[in-house]
Amino acid sequence: MSFLRIKNIKVAGISACVPETIVRNTNSVVNNVHYDAESFVKSTGVAQRHMSEELTTSDLCYKATNKLLDDLGWERESIDVMLFVSQSQDFILPATSCILQDRLKLSKNCFCEDISLGCSGWTYGMATLASLMSSGEMKRGLLLAGDAKKHYPADDPLFGYAGTATAIEYIEGERGFYFNFGTDGSGYADIIVPEGGSRNPLSPDSFRKETVDGKEYSRLETRMKGMNVFLFATSKVPLSVKHLYEHYKLDLNSIDYLVLHQSNLKILNLIQRILKLPKEKVPTCLDEFGNTSSASIPITIVSRLSEKLNGNKKDITCCGYGVGLSWATLNMQVSNIKIPKVIFMANEEKDMNHLA
Repeated sequence: MSFLRIKNIKVAGISACVPETIVRNTNSVVNNVHYDAESFVKSTGVAQRHMSEELTTSDLCYKATNKLLDDLGWERESIDVMLFVSQSQDFILPATSCILQDRLKLSKNCFCEDISLGCSGWTYGMATLASLMSSGEMKRGLLLAGDAKKHYPADDPLFGYAGTATAIEYIEGERGFYFNFGTDGSGYADIIVPEGGSRNPLSPDSFRKETVDGKEYSRLETRMKGMNVFLFATSKVPLSVKHLYEHYKLDLNSIDYLVLHQSNLKILNLIQRILKLPKEKVPTCLDEFGNTSSASIPITIVSRLSEKLNGNKKDITCCGYGVGLSWATLNMQVSNIKIPKVIFMANEEKDMNHLA
C-alpha cells in the first residue's frame, strides 16, 4: 500500500468560485427519454448546478485565488509554488499554470505545474504540493483545482462548474498531513472521453451523435459506466480511509468531519454507513453545486464548514475518487483558517487578454 506523511505543513486558507448562472434540474433540462427530474434529484442529491458557456476553469480559479490572497494578506511575490489541477485546461499547450502565474502576478521564480486528474485531483494535488514544500525551502504554496468541463454533454444534470484555491504554508512543528493512495487503471474506460486525444485523434466522426442508454453523445463527450463507478467508490473509499487510520494508528472515532468527493448522494450515504459515521460528520453540497470534480472537496469545506473551522483544531479526513480509476485519502488538522464565502462570477468577468 502507498502511504505518505509530510510534517511541518498546514492549511492557511481555502476559497471557491462558481459561475453566477444557476441551472435547476427540471424535466425540461435533459434530453433523455429515461430522465425523470424528481427521481434524479432524490437519487443523486443534485437539485441545481452553476454553469457557464463563457467562463473557464482558470477564470474561476483566478477569482478564487485573488480573494484568498487578499484575505490572507500574502504578497504575490511570496508564493513559491503553484499547482493547477484540472482536466479542462485552457489550451492543449501551454500549461494553464503558466498563464495563471502571469494573470495572478506571481513571481517569475515561482514553480508552476499542471496536473491532469479529475475527482481525486485535490487530494493528489495536496500531496504533491506538500511534498514540494517539505524541505522548508518553499514556504508558501497554492493549489488551484476545479473543472468547467465543456466535454460533458451540455444538458448533463450531474455536473457543475467550480474553481478553488487552497493555500498551504511550511511552519516548523506543525503536525502535517497523512495520505493513502490507490490507482486501478483497469477501469480507465469507466469514465472516459473516447476521442480527441492522441490515442483516437479528432475526426469528422468524433462529432456524430450516437445513442447510449437513451441519451445522445458525441465521442468528444464524457461517458460513464455508472454501476462500475458505484461499486468502485463504495468499496475502495471506505477501505482507503480505514487503511490510513490503521497505518498511522489514528482513531476513526476522533474524526470531526469526513469530506468526500461529491459524486452522488447514494454513494456518499453508503460510504457514511459503511464507516459507521453520523450524517452530520459527512457534509454534502450536491444540492447546491452538483458534482464539481476536483473542486468538490474544497467547495464542500467552504460552503458547509467555514464557520465550524474558525475556532479550535478540527480533525478532517478527505477522500477524492473517480476517473482513472484513482483515489487518495488525506487526514489533517485545521484551525482558524481563512475561508471566504463562495464567490459568484459573471460571464463578463472572463479573461479576454489571454484568449489566443
